Amino acid sequence: MLDDKRILLIISGGIAAYKSLELIRRVREHGGKVRCVLTSAAANFITPMSVATLSEDRVYGELFSLTAESEIGHIKLSRDADLVVVAPATANILAKMAHGIADDLATTLLLATDKDVLVAPAMNVRMWQHAATQENVATLKTRNIIFSGPAEGKMACGEYGLGKMIEPQQIYQEISHYFSMPGPLAGRRAIVTSGPTYEAIDPVRYIGNRSSGKQGHAIAAALSGMGADTVLITGPTNQIDPYGVETVRIESALELHAAVLSYLPADIAVCAAAVADWRIANATDRKIKKTSHSKPPQLKLIENPDVLHELSAVGEKRPKLIVGFAAETEQIVKNAKKKRENKGCDWIIANNVSPSSGTFGGDSNVIHLLTETGTEDWPEMDKTEIANRLAKRIADHFRNISQAME
Repeated sequence: MLDDKRILLIISGGIAAYKSLELIRRVREHGGKVRCVLTSAAANFITPMSVATLSEDRVYGELFSLTAESEIGHIKLSRDADLVVVAPATANILAKMAHGIADDLATTLLLATDKDVLVAPAMNVRMWQHAATQENVATLKTRNIIFSGPAEGKMACGEYGLGKMIEPQQIYQEISHYFSMPGPLAGRRAIVTSGPTYEAIDPVRYIGNRSSGKQGHAIAAALSGMGADTVLITGPTNQIDPYGVETVRIESALELHAAVLSYLPADIAVCAAAVADWRIANATDRKIKKTSHSKPPQLKLIENPDVLHELSAVGEKRPKLIVGFAAETEQIVKNAKKKRENKGCDWIIANNVSPSSGTFGGDSNVIHLLTETGTEDWPEMDKTEIANRLAKRIADHFRNISQAME
């Protein structure tokens, strides 16, 4: 079962395009979701209506659709999927992929995606054997493009040989196998903190902040999607618990502190929660009553535990990679560098939360990733895209360590 996995299916212009309809049906009946892109050549073999009917979704074909491009639709399409599948993959589209050509929606998506790509080649045997095609295939394999087929058999043109697209059932099995494989973070344990903390004044009132939890929840989902055994420790938010992630709900900084320490040891810690620096020393378990003659209560503040600093200095249980967040309103990178040094964490993600930025609580963000090797300035992205990119960066970090030890 594919359990709501999202497949972006690109159908290019070959006679085998009719088989894509059966592939859509098989993915759907096993719980997957399919969004389809039909090239102009493919529309000569099958109709958008038949594809839309089977996928139960809109079919995409035009790169410059005014409704989609108002939100940079081709970028969003390329990132929303869990896997991109090109079936059939003609010699033409393989050549464009190998050389980075993006002259229509399908090839633009393939160039813009940050997800794995599986291709099912389909072409005449001579085209498959041609040196240009074989060089393109070799290039794509070095980029980790997954090849499913081709098969040997009788072609539509009457010739016999290698180049025939494998059957839809076989492609489905390849897709199913892909999702059953352990992710690059399999065997790793991750702790992610998210959301705000609320520091009680009395049973009714509290001091809090505007964190929505969107970024932290997205990071937990992304790490889990890459195979990490992930626990999410979150303050009060309206976010849905990520699928497959153990979620622990807390309210105060003291509760978050205790929860984080209880889940050590871990390989990865991403501290995305906006933890209150102070709490109320004279909090009361009874509501403070206001009268016409009463003065505002004097609130005495005391410092909360510094979770990020403690994690970085916890000794043998210290996570192998600790990622902190620096929400700043001015001198973003400069202040984040100081924080990384003071806290002792490995990486810091800095972002601008000044009122003019609109990022605190929003759906997108502009971040700077500070590591031991320098600063990476990431462009504005959806918070889910940021989470996926960060998870991949973390996976690359551990893979590089493993390779260095071999």
